[in-house]
Amino acid sequence: MATTVSNSGLRRPRLPYLLVLPAVLLFLLFVLAPGAYALILSFQTRKVTGGLLGSTSTVVFAGTSNYRSALGDAALWGSTLRMVAVGVIVVPVTVGLALLFALLLDTPRARLTRFSRLAIFLPYAIPGVIATLLWGFMYLPATSPIGGRYIDFFGSTQVFFAVANIAVWGAVGFNMVVIYTALRALPPEIYEAARIDGGSETQIALKIKVPLVLPAVVMCTLFTVLGALQLFNEPNTLKPLSNAISSDWVPLMKIYTDAFVNADIYRAAATSIVFALGVLVVSFAAGRIVQARVSPAEKGKR
Repeated sequence: MATTVSNSGLRRPRLPYLLVLPAVLLFLLFVLAPGAYALILSFQTRKVTGGLLGSTSTVVFAGTSNYRSALGDAALWGSTLRMVAVGVIVVPVTVGLALLFALLLDTPRARLTRFSRLAIFLPYAIPGVIATLLWGFMYLPATSPIGGRYIDFFGSTQVFFAVANIAVWGAVGFNMVVIYTALRALPPEIYEAARIDGGSETQIALKIKVPLVLPAVVMCTLFTVLGALQLFNEPNTLKPLSNAISSDWVPLMKIYTDAFVNADIYRAAATSIVFALGVLVVSFAAGRIVQARVSPAEKGKR
């Protein structure tokens, strides 16, 4: 018996490592390795030597010239401002609608909640490219059932709202499910006590439910911010339909254009490293905000 316990004790610690091994391998292969390769490329450039008849090109060390070129590129900063403009629309609208839908579905008088949850969540299950194409045809004047002949959805200003609408439409469902799950996990005795004290459903929602699910709301806000920083599918798919969307409309589109259209992979690698560092900084700052907001809420529950 002692031997059996000893053997099982030796084998048991290996199980967690085996369970996380596939995720670790995927992270190494598809995140860490490409990132390291991009970092190496960002310090290189191609130098052409020789005359017209015998020219050759070699890859040489470029130092920080690619980074200086990327940081000094006005197109990169312009694309960043456009990404921020779309994010300013997407983040509050997405989280606000998700919270509103979750609160409405959690009311005692709500009917057809299963169908409503599925209908709200369904856009999230549709691939982003397909969803963008569907909305693109709804925006086009020739095929629009929502007033495309009278409203220029692809105008220089309206295009921001057109892109943001697609992003919101696809992200609300996931956030709604997260917040609704947090609401259903709350003890119903709290609501019953509030109703006995004469509280209305609106008062219960604003003064009890929202504060208690604030950690879930803040977490959804963090996910939405990170999604807004990765904006690519929507503007890139709408680009053939709109003259207002250029090939460098957002940072990821610029990186793609530099690498695969202009064949400047070294500068694109430097831009991608700069962009990744910026996303990490924003993620760290947002994570600290989440931690600062969640900790008081958790203490309040206790």
